[in-house]
Amino acid sequence: MGYPDPFSPAVRSMIGLLQRVSQAAVRVDGATVGEIGPGLLVLLGVQRGDTEAEADRLLERLVTYRVFDDADGRMNRSLLDIGGSLLLVSQFTLAAETRKGTRPGFSTAAAPADGERLYDYVVSRARQRVGTVATGRFGADMQVSLTNDGPVTFWLEVPPAPRTADPTD
Repeated sequence: MGYPDPFSPAVRSMIGLLQRVSQAAVRVDGATVGEIGPGLLVLLGVQRGDTEAEADRLLERLVTYRVFDDADGRMNRSLLDIGGSLLLVSQFTLAAETRKGTRPGFSTAAAPADGERLYDYVVSRARQRVGTVATGRFGADMQVSLTNDGPVTFWLEVPPAPRTADPTD
């Protein structure tokens, strides 16, 4: 019995590249559109087939992922535990197909309208849970700067939500 291909669009799902930062900012056309102090910079990649269910599960993991030090210097505290800030930046290139060739393919990335809708959904839900949430601008050419604290960087994915069978089939 073989294992599923982890790069198959049927297996891959919404991606969050999480970086623990002491500060981060995003600029568009020379103007700062979002910036934070200590917290997390998350580059968010939305893939074909992602839904609000994946967005909710990814956000839950992002805000509760234990990447901040406790009193003993162990990564045992989450963004919510420390009251840190969150900078969310859309990045469709995270959904690239890179297994072969020398040019990335983007057939697994969500369509722009779907990507923007789910990015806005994650931002809205994050603002309900996190004190300070800053953002980039969806679809814009952005310059992102950060001071990675550690460095600490994690790639988080949530598997596709289980699909229930249609009883009419």
